[in-house]
Amino acid sequence: MFSLPDDSNDFILKKRALRRQLLSDANSIFVPKRIAILGGSTTHEFKDCLELYLLECGIKADFYQSEFDKYYEDSVFSNSELNAFDPELVILFISVANIKCWPGVRNSKEEVEQIASAEIKRYRTCWDKLFDRFSCPIVQNNFELPSYRILGNADCTDHRGGVRFVNTLNNKMAEEAGSSSGIYIHDLCYDAACYGLDRWHDRAAWHSYKLAFKIEATPFVAKSMANQISALFGRTRKCLVLDLDNTIWGGVIGDDGLGGIRLGPETAEGAAYIEFQQYIYQLHERGVLLAVCSKNENHNALSGLRHPEGVIRPENFACIIANWESKSDNIKKIAQSLNIGLDSLVFVDDNPVERDIVRKFNPQVVVPEVGDRVEEYRMKIDRAGYFDTLSVLDEDVNRTRMYIENSKREVLAGSFDSYDDYLASLQMEAEIAPFREEYYDRIHQLINKTNQFNLTSKRCSREDVVGWSLDPEKITIFARLADKFGDNGLTSVVIANIKGVVATVDLWLMSCRVIKRGLEFAMMEVLLRECNDRGLIELRATYKKSQKNIMVQNLLKDLGFSLQLKHEVGDTDWRLLISDEIRPPIHKIKVNP
Repeated sequence: MFSLPDDSNDFILKKRALRRQLLSDANSIFVPKRIAILGGSTTHEFKDCLELYLLECGIKADFYQSEFDKYYEDSVFSNSELNAFDPELVILFISVANIKCWPGVRNSKEEVEQIASAEIKRYRTCWDKLFDRFSCPIVQNNFELPSYRILGNADCTDHRGGVRFVNTLNNKMAEEAGSSSGIYIHDLCYDAACYGLDRWHDRAAWHSYKLAFKIEATPFVAKSMANQISALFGRTRKCLVLDLDNTIWGGVIGDDGLGGIRLGPETAEGAAYIEFQQYIYQLHERGVLLAVCSKNENHNALSGLRHPEGVIRPENFACIIANWESKSDNIKKIAQSLNIGLDSLVFVDDNPVERDIVRKFNPQVVVPEVGDRVEEYRMKIDRAGYFDTLSVLDEDVNRTRMYIENSKREVLAGSFDSYDDYLASLQMEAEIAPFREEYYDRIHQLINKTNQFNLTSKRCSREDVVGWSLDPEKITIFARLADKFGDNGLTSVVIANIKGVVATVDLWLMSCRVIKRGLEFAMMEVLLRECNDRGLIELRATYKKSQKNIMVQNLLKDLGFSLQLKHEVGDTDWRLLISDEIRPPIHKIKVNP
């Protein structure tokens, strides 16, 4: 997989060549998106850099840009060009230069609070007007710290201080966004702090070109924004695959033994490995899958993971492969074992030769150039944004547990001669019902992240999910599946559009965790019952072929539909006449009301 350069000057100078190279990458599959950038500063350079980072993430963007400092007018008042563009995402690209009113030394605390509230109200108005017109996600920068402090160190504590005022605005903005659907804050304040305020601010560039910060910082900010947009459209990674020796501990456990590896607070190197393991554990806690891919004896790998000073344990990993086969082959086995695509994996290894081999034979896997200093691993993974998220749901927190329970199911399956007997032994129960508010976030996440069992590969915003749920001309169904090993969570979604006496399936998808359990047949049973209750006489559906959803090319046939038309590109149209006699194939799931 082609990677963009880290050097910002090199990046800016070679933008056009980099764009051509990204677009010509044979391993890339691009999702088109319309993105409006409404700027409080000049945004052309930012747009160019953002475009490249989005291409690297698999998103091919078409852009609308406001005129300089016309973000408020474009947001609040009708704009025919923006209306015709009909964005799927709006970026409000503002910075500290766009704060309209600052507190003065004569202002009381109450007056400063009123100034801050008025400032936030302006953005609240922008959000409301944009959402009313486009019903799409809105990403807005918060404010970086000012370039000077009129009160010195007291600037952060005195109510009249500029630093305190910016912090107040950012806190208020976070609270407003947190209570609003579809509003996301891009942390420009953190970007500026990472980059360095002295390197960030450039008043000459502002006065001459209306640039919010130094031009050299643009790729850094664009990368951060691209990470957030990728998370918004479900393009982030799911699994961190780790080497062991000299990656999560110092030394080679097969040679040095458990007592000889460097892990613990006694040495600087051992403490650095502990810090990296703490970071890995935090990723695990918020729902990132962990896997081991190590050239090692299995018992040595497990012994190292049980080191008394270690933070991560064998039970924290969804898959552990330690043997002497090639890592590129083992990584494929990890993806197959977890039933996820190679493009969901990030592989971290201290050995540059192993990194190069995996890149060559598994181009869909991201292999960061972490170097050989464990102190830098955490920052390099974090800044790359592989695992950016918009929120953490219960399904995320419990994801590793669910995959480990799946491995127990696979072991059980091997003890049965009949697969039907195995399914019956699972004692499966499902809740299948119309969309409910408490599940909107998970439904949105599932739609945007599911690729393999996905009939149409359609994506959406959270606002779409809410609208579909409230639309009387739509059938919306979700499913939660549990069995004797545990709860799989919300794992399947069906949406159908009603016109007259015909319902057309718009979305049908299911998490790979529950494939081959018969849940699609239980969903079909509920869908047919809903159609009968509404007096519908026909169901229509289309299979839209993609490079990842071949497994569902026969789904509609298996559900009892009849083929009507086969398109040259591989898409197929299907039809089912509904009657009381129509029944989906038999399944082993108890459907609870």
